[in-house]
Amino acid sequence: MLCAIYRSSRKDETYLFVRNRDDFSDVPQALMAHFGAPSLVMVMSITPTTKLAISDAGKVCQALTDTGFYLQLPPPKENLLDEHRRQIHQSKEQDDA
Repeated sequence: MLCAIYRSSRKDETYLFVRNRDDFSDVPQALMAHFGAPSLVMVMSITPTTKLAISDAGKVCQALTDTGFYLQLPPPKENLLDEHRRQIHQSKEQDDA
C-alpha cells in the first residue's frame, strides 16, 4: 500500500500517514487544526511487515484501510525523577533485607 507521511508544524515528532499525497479528506478537521500545516516527509510503500521507526506497520496499514489515515504520536518522555525515586526505593528495600 502506498502512503504519504507528513510532519506536524505544531507538534514535535508527530506524523500523519494518509493514503494519497495531499489528500486529507479522511482526516477530521479538528485533528488537522491541532496538527497544523502538514509538511511532506516522504511517500513510501508500506506492508504489515515493513520496519518503521516507532509505529507498528500492521496497525498503520489497518488504520489506513479503515479510516484513511494514521496519526503517529511521539513516544512518552522518560520521567527521570520517577526513575530516580524508583531506584532509591529499590535501594532502601535491599538495605532493609
